[in-house]
Amino acid sequence: MDISNLMVLFVRVVEHGSFSGAARELDLSPSAVSRQIGGLEDALGVRLLHRSSRRVTLTEEGRAFHERCQRIVAEIEDATALVTRMADRVQGTLRVSATVAFAKAHVLPLIPEFLDRHPELSLHLELTDRQVDLAAEGMDVALRFTEQLDDGSLVARPLARNRRVIVAAPSYLARHGTPRTPEDLLEHNCLRLYAVSAWNDWEFEDDDGTRVLEVSGNFETNSADAVYRATLAGLGIARLSVYLVADDLRLGRLVRLLPEYAHEKADILAVYPNRRNLAPKVRAFVDFMVEHMGEVPPWERAAPARVSPAGPRPRRARASAAVGAGAAPAAALPLSAWEGGPGGRQGRLWLSAAPRSGRRTAPGPRRWDPPARG
Repeated sequence: MDISNLMVLFVRVVEHGSFSGAARELDLSPSAVSRQIGGLEDALGVRLLHRSSRRVTLTEEGRAFHERCQRIVAEIEDATALVTRMADRVQGTLRVSATVAFAKAHVLPLIPEFLDRHPELSLHLELTDRQVDLAAEGMDVALRFTEQLDDGSLVARPLARNRRVIVAAPSYLARHGTPRTPEDLLEHNCLRLYAVSAWNDWEFEDDDGTRVLEVSGNFETNSADAVYRATLAGLGIARLSVYLVADDLRLGRLVRLLPEYAHEKADILAVYPNRRNLAPKVRAFVDFMVEHMGEVPPWERAAPARVSPAGPRPRRARASAAVGAGAAPAAALPLSAWEGGPGGRQGRLWLSAAPRSGRRTAPGPRRWDPPARG
């Protein structure tokens, strides 16, 4: 028995005035209690108790020792009670790390409800796409993708299914054409991430097997959110998560390319150091996220995107539609992009609520010339 437990035992003996009383409280035999107190006296080199057949009383040294032991035992009991209360309640500060784009799109909107449910909890949220060492950085839980999980000691609980698809803005396709095969991407400006190298392994699987292309371009960044913004601006082609681009595909701000290919190994996970004695605040947060993601995640529940991937030129629309490669009509919605029209020109199909104004728009991002291929 260590010294702290011996102190507790000694205080209980003094409180009860006998070995038998302390033994009943602690579910021990009187002889076992007597031996432990005797061992404590031997270790200290002093007699702490006067013993009689019915009662024990303190010696002078025993009174001095008992006074200090009482304070220590009270501190131990207070600490134990505090931790026990915390184990039953969601309170304190929860430290969460999440990737930037996912947090902005699907975590931050949920935070008010989560904190309303747990008013004694504070949240520290760090947004980063880099690899995070949970233990070294004092994080309770991280929201990460499958490719970022490289520590087998961590517990990973699936939150949501996620796919990555190849997308581009209609403005980029109008200027540079539309890739028809994965290998065509090597002739295009592809936007890259350097925070996690695996994100740049554009994998394509079909009947001929699996191949990985190393794409290139004139822009790379450490943030998927920055790649997303650059893609919307027409800078190039990107492989992005469906959770991020689903609304843009439905509204025509982006066009899905090579739709027969999708990267399915990008599930979103809640990662934490240990399942044993999991803190209530961590369990509450992870359960909350699982509840809101659902079996089918929110971005997969909406109606499928109407934006058709670039292909043969669509049939001519009725009088309310305008065709061209110039500026969008007033209140127009881009439906698709194509190439191979009359004279090989490229164009877009717009659904218009008003006649075209004839104004020219400002030029898009500078032209990107693909590298010469041998």
